Amino acid sequence: MIARAFKALRPDRKLVASVAAEPYDVVDTREAREIFRKNPYTFYSVTKPEIFFPDGTDSSSEEVIMKGAENLRKMIEEQIMIQDKDPCYYIYKQTAADHTQIGLVATVSANEYIDGKIKKHELTRKDKEEERARHVHLMKAQTGPVFLMYKAESELEDLLSRVMKGEPEYDFVDKQGVRQTIYVVSDRKDVKAIERAFSNIEAFYIADGHHRAAASVRAAQTFKSENPNHTGEEEYNFFLAVIFPHNHLRIYDYNRVVKDLAGLSEEDFLQKLRENFTVEIASTTPYKPVKKHEFGMYLDKKWYKLTLKEGVVDEKDILNSLDVSVLQNFVLGPILGIENPRTDKRIDFIGGIHGLGALEEYVETKKWKVAFSMFPTSVEELLTVADEGKTMPPKSTWFEPKLKSGLFVHLI
Repeated sequence: MIARAFKALRPDRKLVASVAAEPYDVVDTREAREIFRKNPYTFYSVTKPEIFFPDGTDSSSEEVIMKGAENLRKMIEEQIMIQDKDPCYYIYKQTAADHTQIGLVATVSANEYIDGKIKKHELTRKDKEEERARHVHLMKAQTGPVFLMYKAESELEDLLSRVMKGEPEYDFVDKQGVRQTIYVVSDRKDVKAIERAFSNIEAFYIADGHHRAAASVRAAQTFKSENPNHTGEEEYNFFLAVIFPHNHLRIYDYNRVVKDLAGLSEEDFLQKLRENFTVEIASTTPYKPVKKHEFGMYLDKKWYKLTLKEGVVDEKDILNSLDVSVLQNFVLGPILGIENPRTDKRIDFIGGIHGLGALEEYVETKKWKVAFSMFPTSVEELLTVADEGKTMPPKSTWFEPKLKSGLFVHLI
């Protein structure tokens, strides 16, 4: 696989903690506007430029995106962001309270994505692809990395550990309590060694950022069509990524809340559940499933434990035996009438990082009817689904900690 060194545009060391921001899609406009009011260095000025426009302004309009490009140029002019003079790799270490993950920041090949060597496990929406592709094309930059993984190899992990030399370039704790530590790998021998080591990797897998990856490939095709002297080596042929060994990553549960019982009474709903599940009042609340095929359910101020009955699914069928598929195929679809959870407004999703209390609060404050707590999809299940060329239901995985925006920009 190609993991290419590049000349990152990145923050002045003194300003890095102020520049670093959450991914554009995990905060809303109001939150980003308030953060900018208190901290004018935040990278939201680039990734969420709609904060400078009246409420309701189309965030995908050319006017809004060009404002982000203008703000990025301003950060360069004021040397808030500075580009490295030579291509480098960057080692990105994130340390949460009980978890550490170490990945390589590099650019990866759009052609390898097209050829299926960068493997997916989720469908993307064409409108979101086009919106993000327009963002890359007008900005002439990739401002947020794609979160990739590869099947861990001890020799490669040892190599990355060895090149984390001396003092880190950046080392700070963000507002979520995650320590962000970054090393610059500029030594030419180390750069060549990393490049060779990754050339022996058979595939990359998208953990998070399917739309960012697809959008960068779309933008690359647009840039290619505009360049009569295209060679394949231009920066637009590669997109920004952080690549982790799979055994460093942790997937949280991605829980569901549903607005109503599709006209059923609570007793009728429970009776239908009993066709495929053992249903019992939970012994602990809120109920967090402890193994695959267990589910928690919050209904009418009570927590239930649902256990899938033996023989209901073929365990050799990796996709349909996923818990997210079980819930969809035996509860959400046939009982509650949610055939397309990607677009149905009667369902919402809450990442496990927010805790199960968030499910109770959602139901009680918004007056939705029922919530389901999930056992997390495993990294190994994700790899198998992707290797088989299959697609998980939407919102199957929640990776944490999230990658920061603003630490690295890939200029095109």
